[in-house]
Amino acid sequence: MLAGEPYSAADPEIQADQRAAQAWMDRYNASKLDERPALLVEGLGAVGENVAVRAPFHVDYGYNIRLGDGVFMNFGCVILDVVEVTIGAATAIGPGVQILTADHPRDPVERRAGLESGKPIHIGANVWIGGGAIILPGVTIGDDAVIGAGAVVTRDVPVGATVVGNPARPVKPKG
Repeated sequence: MLAGEPYSAADPEIQADQRAAQAWMDRYNASKLDERPALLVEGLGAVGENVAVRAPFHVDYGYNIRLGDGVFMNFGCVILDVVEVTIGAATAIGPGVQILTADHPRDPVERRAGLESGKPIHIGANVWIGGGAIILPGVTIGDDAVIGAGAVVTRDVPVGATVVGNPARPVKPKG
């Protein structure tokens, strides 16, 4: 799974990791604000200084998520972290954003067999992701980019670009 190879989510080790993540999410989502920094360090792969993640927050595993200094995530964010998700320093993520590394085979026989895979997502520093945006598997978002609210990001976003829509497309600078 961690290498991005096909895997079965029914694997006992994967099921155990999901149960542990669910128990952690239950604690995190019921916690008080002052308890959350320590819980983030406990449940995620790496957490920088001054990170704020508002509950409810949902993950597949947690241990594949790396948050840089000053990351802010608003209410209701979902990260399906079957492989690595990195979010750079000073990135702000609006409510209801979905960051989805999990993927499924296009071949119906493989899908029926219950196979899944994942592609890492990398989000640069000082990125702003508007509420309700969806970031799909394998996407890299460059530093200083802006993702419009409700955008569905299917491809890499260059440094400093603004993208909007479904599928997300660059906005041409005015001038």
